[in-house]
Amino acid sequence: MTMAVAAYDWTPVARMMLMGVVIALGPLAWVLLRHRGAAPAQRRRALTLLTLFLTFDLVLFGAFTRLTDSGLGCPDWPGCYGNASPIGAHAEITAAQATMPSGPVTHAKAWIEMVHRYLATAVGVLILTLTAVAWSDWRRRPRAPLAIHPAWPSVTLVWVCLQGAFGAWTVTWKLFPAIVTLHLLGGLVLLALLCAQVVRDARATGALRPAVLAPGLRGLAWATAALVWLQVALGGWVSTNYAVLACEEFPTCQGGWWPAMDFAQGFQFWRPLGQLADGSTLQFAALTAIHYTHRLAAYAVLAALALLAWRLWQVPGVRRPARWLAALAAWQFGTGLSNVVLDWPLVAAVSHTGGAAALVVALTWLLCATRTAPAAAGQGALRPAEAGR
Repeated sequence: MTMAVAAYDWTPVARMMLMGVVIALGPLAWVLLRHRGAAPAQRRRALTLLTLFLTFDLVLFGAFTRLTDSGLGCPDWPGCYGNASPIGAHAEITAAQATMPSGPVTHAKAWIEMVHRYLATAVGVLILTLTAVAWSDWRRRPRAPLAIHPAWPSVTLVWVCLQGAFGAWTVTWKLFPAIVTLHLLGGLVLLALLCAQVVRDARATGALRPAVLAPGLRGLAWATAALVWLQVALGGWVSTNYAVLACEEFPTCQGGWWPAMDFAQGFQFWRPLGQLADGSTLQFAALTAIHYTHRLAAYAVLAALALLAWRLWQVPGVRRPARWLAALAAWQFGTGLSNVVLDWPLVAAVSHTGGAAALVVALTWLLCATRTAPAAAGQGALRPAEAGR
């Protein structure tokens, strides 16, 4: 007897890909029209920069999706109840909303979640295009010897596919905190990869000369970047565990400088949302530990950013990055404080994520647009660079 095996329905996947292609056609057409007649390298750099901008927007919209509790607005993936949009799932969404009017599935949340998926697919199409263009340019290396190596966009393409997998697991694993946090970090890694390509491409084609920094200053920049990444991970852990309001005052927390905290529970990473690995309920002291660790680390990050900005300001040619770092540090302090004392307003929460993403881009740009001075140059001043004026 032959057993029939049900085939997987690829229709929602195909429709999502088609939607991504349609959305991506807009940015692609804009680059072609805006830079018609330009050299291929200039068009490639413009497309990479535009993809970086749209990826930044995607990170912000992802934060908006999470903060409006829309992550399960469509409880399956990649479609919505097997459909390519909430329009086709109107009956299912209406039934779920009737059962739980303020639950995870509503018409508004479904649209927010699906728009996020559409944008993510479009960014994937743009990165696929960048990869194809890079390989095409590389094959013409004798005529374009300064083209960026295609390994960069290829790695970025692999990474955006991995991001898609984490997006799927975010839904299918029901907002598992570790998965959601890794999804956020993956989006920022994508930003860093695209930013590095923009700068390296500009350097390779002569549009940007690398600035030369003394070894100690460049080392400080690397250390600050590492602290920022650690703080971003801690901030993602705060957000995905909904621990922002565990401390509703500043600078103290719950009336003291060292409130009751349970670090063992708070930093048990592999567990469901609101629970421990054994199925018991996550205690409030664990949420306090998550929040307060992020706050304490913020002091170190702000101090490092202030020191780096001050040191850069003293070097002619990189005062613009110094201003950006100082401004973003102030922005992060202001939006973070607003989240605590103003009861986590949506605008402040999304802005805080945006500030973290901007810091990642700014520090990546700084590290890629500079190089260490040779030992013989001593403290060697900086050579002026277009990106740092």
